[in-house]
Amino acid sequence: MELGLQDCVEDIDAQQVFGYALYKGGRSTKLSYPLEGLDSNVCGRSFHNGRFIQRMREKAASLPNVRLEEGTVTSLLEVKGTIKGVQYKTRTGQELTACAPLTIVCDGCFSNLRRSLCNPKVDIPSCFVALILENCELPYPNHGHVILADPSPILFYRISSLEIRCLVDIPACHQMPSISNGEMTNYLKSKVAPQIPPELFDAFISAINKGNIRTMPNRSMPAAPHPTPGALLLGDAFNMRHPLTGGGMTVALSDIVVLRNLLRPLCDFSDAKALCEYLKSFYTLRKPVASTINTLAGALYKVFSTSHDPAQKEMREACFDYLSLGGVFSNGPIALLSGLNPRPLNLVIHFFAVAIYGVGRLIFPLPSAKRMWMGARMISVALGIIFPIIRDEGAQQMFFPRTIPAFCRSLVV
Repeated sequence: MELGLQDCVEDIDAQQVFGYALYKGGRSTKLSYPLEGLDSNVCGRSFHNGRFIQRMREKAASLPNVRLEEGTVTSLLEVKGTIKGVQYKTRTGQELTACAPLTIVCDGCFSNLRRSLCNPKVDIPSCFVALILENCELPYPNHGHVILADPSPILFYRISSLEIRCLVDIPACHQMPSISNGEMTNYLKSKVAPQIPPELFDAFISAINKGNIRTMPNRSMPAAPHPTPGALLLGDAFNMRHPLTGGGMTVALSDIVVLRNLLRPLCDFSDAKALCEYLKSFYTLRKPVASTINTLAGALYKVFSTSHDPAQKEMREACFDYLSLGGVFSNGPIALLSGLNPRPLNLVIHFFAVAIYGVGRLIFPLPSAKRMWMGARMISVALGIIFPIIRDEGAQQMFFPRTIPAFCRSLVV
């Protein structure tokens, strides 16, 4: 709503989302967004991504100060270390240039322009196998469904009034079954289908039989910018996280709000070096939302995936039971996940609360040396999961932003 994009989810059959449903071993729990005190129209949206992007393009093109050009950008125009614009190719193959004092680069996860603007360290922890289920109902309407399956989570969420998208995660350490020779069909029917909620089983099998199975790699990349005069990275070209929590669009739109607020008081962008220095604060100001969602996505994926480590198995069980407690135990994590309460410190508190909750279940009421050792291993697992993610996100920017010079300068501009 802050960006005025409400009309972009109208007339595209977008579906309201009010939270998640979590499944594990035949048990389920509903985790709703804590929306008390917010406007009645505040909720998530799920949709066909292409329809939403097209509506945003149409909205942008309708503005009097926007000129829409269609083409494929082939390179950035750099002069003495400053980006002056882009070179692009039209549908007819004509090579053209477009110049501007500030170029926003947002060419997606496959970006071929980001190498000069950041230090891309792309990790591919898993792949999604995608199916579309038709003419069926989710057990919990208007909620995304996460099944804690073996070896890793399965997602279901409605993208239109007649379609439910299913994403089956296959970790990178597992060999991807081939679609062409029927291995994937066999894998989905024999390995995945028995773990599907009964309400969705028939539609899942029907979707497999239709054969419209697609795969896509899941990429993760921490933001590591090289501040460059005349250019700024946004979106998946700049920062990616595991899509388990669906946080990519939230982070991208939040980044746009931060950037808009920084640019709004400026009347002149012509001094590229001064603008670049000023926009360094963007990388810290975005951290509360971006790092909270990024860290939670990476941590939850590791916790929700199966493991041969008994301590990690206990952590997985403890996480499900902790969230099932309801109240502050579910509202807190879900508020973090949705971006409603983007506080990195709260994330760390809840993450270790899960571990401590798991340890407490192990050692009480009958503690033993074996159980205490397992409890210590659980704390070690928790540390091993979350600290590397925080390190990559930037602990200083996440927890101590006021110690960053660029952040302090932004407060007085």
